[in-house]
Amino acid sequence: MRSSAPAPRVITVVGPTAAGKSDLGVFLAQQLDGEVVNADSMQLYRGMDIGTAKLTLAERGSVPHHLLDIWDVTETASVAEYQRLARAEIDRLLAAGRTPVLVGGSGLYVKGAIDALEFPGTDPDVRAALEAELAEHGSGALHARLAAADPEAGRAILPGNGRRIVRALEVIEITGKPFTANLPGNDAVYDTVQIGVDVARPELDERITLRVDRMWAAGLVDEVRALEAQGLREGRTASRALGYQQVLAALAQECTEDAARAETVRATKRFARRQDSWFRRDPRVHWLSGGAEHRGELPGQALALVERAVTA
Repeated sequence: MRSSAPAPRVITVVGPTAAGKSDLGVFLAQQLDGEVVNADSMQLYRGMDIGTAKLTLAERGSVPHHLLDIWDVTETASVAEYQRLARAEIDRLLAAGRTPVLVGGSGLYVKGAIDALEFPGTDPDVRAALEAELAEHGSGALHARLAAADPEAGRAILPGNGRRIVRALEVIEITGKPFTANLPGNDAVYDTVQIGVDVARPELDERITLRVDRMWAAGLVDEVRALEAQGLREGRTASRALGYQQVLAALAQECTEDAARAETVRATKRFARRQDSWFRRDPRVHWLSGGAEHRGELPGQALALVERAVTA
């Protein structure tokens, strides 16, 4: 039954991978005269369907979905560009009297869309110099420099994540301020109700294993092989996507396909824990159980939460 209560300006559905966000987002959009705006960074890429668990047209339940399939796999992801696109979609939907339902597990993308978050620009010369140093000396040396300049950033960014270390050092040099000074707070630019879908760790781990099995059965290896021909291996962002990175390694005979599959499961479980930690830090997120024993109750509870927030 369609709700008669007025919808809030924006709804977000967040949480770890395999928690059930996509289906809940479709339900809320159906009930609240809304449309879904994607906030999964890898679902922005064309052709990355199986490995990102992108909903099929039938699964979208006639609900319009936006910001899917907009980038080629060779394009480097940009949170600043996503912010621009997402806010344009949100503003357009609000002007049309529709409810934007932002759905996804990419925490910085969600914050970029709904919170006051500014992204420092880039300097090609600074970036090139840092990337050259990274290539010559490795990420460890740059991480040590980052830890000295900004200890908090040094703790937050893993020593092996060269791309993020380079970006942090670039921002420090450009702005003259610690990288952490540019990290997001909780200053919202829209009236938003945020719903987190919570699944207990053992059940979530089991779901992830089954999801990876289904992806392999659905043809993930063939999907990656086709995207490799379109430049996936050269794509700085898309090539690192969970599942795609592992299959690319198998196609290059760096590991067996079985090993790639097992590593995809392990890496996805680790990623789900990081997602959960990110969203738990935001006190504005209202958590609802998406576990098997509550799966039937989740849609109604989420709708009731939205309606209470509107009438409060």
